Amino acid sequence: MKHSVTSLNTKKIMAASLKKALQTKPLSKITVSEIIQDCGVNRKTFYYHFEDIYALLKWMLEEEAIDVVKHFDLLGNYEEAITFVMDYVDENDHIINCVYDSIGRDELKRFFSTDLHDIVVSIIETAEHKAEKDLNDEYKEFLTQFYMEALSGMLIDWIRDREKKGRQTVMEYTIKTIQQSLTGILENN
Repeated sequence: MKHSVTSLNTKKIMAASLKKALQTKPLSKITVSEIIQDCGVNRKTFYYHFEDIYALLKWMLEEEAIDVVKHFDLLGNYEEAITFVMDYVDENDHIINCVYDSIGRDELKRFFSTDLHDIVVSIIETAEHKAEKDLNDEYKEFLTQFYMEALSGMLIDWIRDREKKGRQTVMEYTIKTIQQSLTGILENN
């Protein structure tokens, strides 16, 4: 247990260094040397935990946002989960935009889609259980892909254009769309 706590703390220290570096330069210009020098670990320690800067970035985003959202009872707490994600984006606006500028829309969307997979599967399975219905596996996988693409695309659009797309409106439309579409799908299956 002690090793896992130490490992987690080391990762958090490196993530803090990455955040600090992102305040002054784009992701593509940040080096492993800068990270290890700032946080006082050696190169071997960095590579023990992460393959590269992008792996550290992915871990940081997952640790701070996506993994926490996975713990919500999403079907009952859509608004709470969406609020959390939007709060995270607001609090880390500069970093998220640096990431977007460094890796581009498609890569950021792919990142979000991958991490949204388990969340979407949970939403669908909870809806099935609640409706006492079972979708066939092929259709369930289609729905998972559909909602992953939709949610990741909407999240990125909102990240890039928050002034035009009001937070409350995005939350309301997302909640309404997921609830009503899943209810309709399950009622007609």
